[in-house]
Amino acid sequence: MKKVLKVLGWGFFILIILILAGSLFISHKMVKGILQPECKTRDMEWNWNFMLENAPKAKPWADSLVQTKALKDTTIVSNDGILLHAYYVNAAQPTGKTAILVHGYTANSFRMMMLGQIYNENLGYNILLPDLRYHGKSEGEYVQMGWKDRLDVMQWMEVARQMYGEDTQIVAHGVSMGAATVMMLSGEALPNYVKCFVEDCGYTSVWDEFYGGIQQQMKSLSTVMLSIASFVCKVEHGWGFKEASSLKQVAKCKLPMLFIHGEKDDFVPTAMVYPLYEAKPEPKELWIAPEATHARSYHFQTETYIQKVCDFVSKYIQ
Repeated sequence: MKKVLKVLGWGFFILIILILAGSLFISHKMVKGILQPECKTRDMEWNWNFMLENAPKAKPWADSLVQTKALKDTTIVSNDGILLHAYYVNAAQPTGKTAILVHGYTANSFRMMMLGQIYNENLGYNILLPDLRYHGKSEGEYVQMGWKDRLDVMQWMEVARQMYGEDTQIVAHGVSMGAATVMMLSGEALPNYVKCFVEDCGYTSVWDEFYGGIQQQMKSLSTVMLSIASFVCKVEHGWGFKEASSLKQVAKCKLPMLFIHGEKDDFVPTAMVYPLYEAKPEPKELWIAPEATHARSYHFQTETYIQKVCDFVSKYIQ
């Protein structure tokens, strides 16, 4: 009997090890698939054309930048040694007013050009459009979902100050993962030249965003699998899914923020914007764009979007 119990005990132990090893393997593959997606982010020409097709209002302005060679680029090296790239456009008249525009998951800097037009043409700002890690012309083997990116954008803010002088005033405006980056950034200790933020359809945390997706596939195991995947991400990339929280960061932000979200967003559910808005201390504003799906508020409500952004930013950058 003792021998049977011993065999059963060892069998149970081996089974647990196999389940754990299998879970770690699956979680590693999951993290790799999310943070190393197959996409067209490196294809700058495709993204330029995609932007123009989806935002025809921006075409004359964007074409003029190319023709006059006003669209320029620059690079920096991140604190952990990654080469990062950005495009920039100077204002028509010298000014310190500057917008840093942060793109979303699998996109790149060119996909933010239509928003760049708002700041550069309508408001007369300089614009700086970074390519986040793994995206566009920046290096990096993995997407960082905004968490490490927030520190990179802080570096870009200092680059802008060096470019445009002591009178620099900065607004950071992000869409989707770029909005999460901006919100994650907003909770850090920032220099006085950062004046306000615009976030468009960002998620509350990486955990919440991934949980919604995995729950649709494996409801009963979603929390367990996501916890293991978060552990794997922490070991491999230095951050966990709950740590990368826009919600916690905006709660520490004292600067003005405009929250924008599409009424019919089901990728980053519209419901996410309400706890973000509630957590953020004043001053703050919220606009739910009627009928808009994910990252499409500008496209569905172009004129209202432009007016909302111009009105908000002009209160804090003068």
